[in-house]
Amino acid sequence: MTLEIDLNKPVEMMLKVLRLEDTGARTSEDIFVGGSHPIPTGRVYGGQVVSQCVVAAAATVTEGHIPHSMHGYFLRPGDLNLPITFAVDRIHDGRSFSRRRVQAYQNGTPIFSGIISFQTDDSGLDHQMPAPRVPGPDDIDPSDDMAGSFFLLRSNPIEARRIPLPADGSGTQATWMRVREPLADDPALHRAVLAYMSDFSIQEPSLRANGVTWRVPGIKSASLDHAIWWHRFARVDEWLLYVNESPSTQGGRGMNTGRFYTQDGALVASTAQEIMLRLPGV
Repeated sequence: MTLEIDLNKPVEMMLKVLRLEDTGARTSEDIFVGGSHPIPTGRVYGGQVVSQCVVAAAATVTEGHIPHSMHGYFLRPGDLNLPITFAVDRIHDGRSFSRRRVQAYQNGTPIFSGIISFQTDDSGLDHQMPAPRVPGPDDIDPSDDMAGSFFLLRSNPIEARRIPLPADGSGTQATWMRVREPLADDPALHRAVLAYMSDFSIQEPSLRANGVTWRVPGIKSASLDHAIWWHRFARVDEWLLYVNESPSTQGGRGMNTGRFYTQDGALVASTAQEIMLRLPGV
């Protein structure tokens, strides 16, 4: 089910896909329904499904519980022309932590399955990996915005500026990202949109580490799983640095990791994703 959207208003488009319909079902699961925005590949964008699962699960926890981690598997490609049903199972509610299993379905067939954990605000030890020293977003030519050509989404709500790639062939890359327009001061919305952003550039390091590009004839790739850990709050309508690396590629799979930093160097989230990656003759 492709939503009725104005492609000249990309942020409004993104917010529409995150407004799920609560069906009111309260049996063994809570049921929500949502649509998709257009994407040239004809498949549903994976980050959209991940963020919609976060929204659905968050609607079932008590106030004060915020998402701190999500682990999920992409099971099948989604169809843009069909609605997506999100079934939330309230598998655990404790004093500090709550956990939800979320299954995304189309025509009764699961396309994504994940578990999201929530926690109340708490104090404790505090440290982080430092942010790399890279040029700031204002030091990169705005004409380097990759959203139109690289990110595959029509009318992309995310502004992105890639830092020039290192020449060491390691596959490490870094990209400044932010939502193109200011968002409401809703922390839950900013966390959901961070999940939306987390699937954009994360596959590329596996290719770059092997000297491969998306233009290789016959290349096939697909996301297998996705994980995100929210460490600290950050606004997604302000610049965030997304650092991506690939520890390993083997057996037709590539492993990729990511870290989101604010401009002042705070580590706000970490990500991981394994992909299926196949090249003809390899």
